[in-house]
Amino acid sequence: MPNFIKSYVKWVEKINRVVGRFAMYMVLAMIAILLYATISRGVFNMPVIWAVELAQFTMAAYYLLGGGYSLQNRAHVRMDVFYSNWSMTTRAKVDVVTSVFLIFYMLVLLYGGWGSTEYAIKYDTHKNSSWGPAMAPIKVIMTTGIFLMLLQVFATFFRDIATARGEDIS
Repeated sequence: MPNFIKSYVKWVEKINRVVGRFAMYMVLAMIAILLYATISRGVFNMPVIWAVELAQFTMAAYYLLGGGYSLQNRAHVRMDVFYSNWSMTTRAKVDVVTSVFLIFYMLVLLYGGWGSTEYAIKYDTHKNSSWGPAMAPIKVIMTTGIFLMLLQVFATFFRDIATARGEDIS
């Protein structure tokens, strides 16, 4: 594998590791938001209108920002009927082929996310609810998460090509 591909893989995996480890703690933030809402409503009889939506936004950010890290660690779901019985080389070859479909999917997702983010920023869209938060911040986070996942898919693709060829990217 050429050195620029090895550098790319290491760079992308480092970024996704940092972002993914940050994203892990977003679950705690979501729990804190919901706990605050519960105590506010149950103990002080002062319900807050923003808690559920903010928790949803936090969870969406958690999933999307952690997606690249999940791909990096191969922690995603896969059909393991035959896969576990194959050699590492065979797995890598199959992963190279299936990665092409994943890259296409991620590109379509990124295209849609970019357009949606651009629209939300240009027209200052707000969610149609009693709280009415601006949509641009979560759209930017979602598109960033999709972009990081796409970068990781390419990094995994290159790593699988190296494995299929009997090389190591370390």
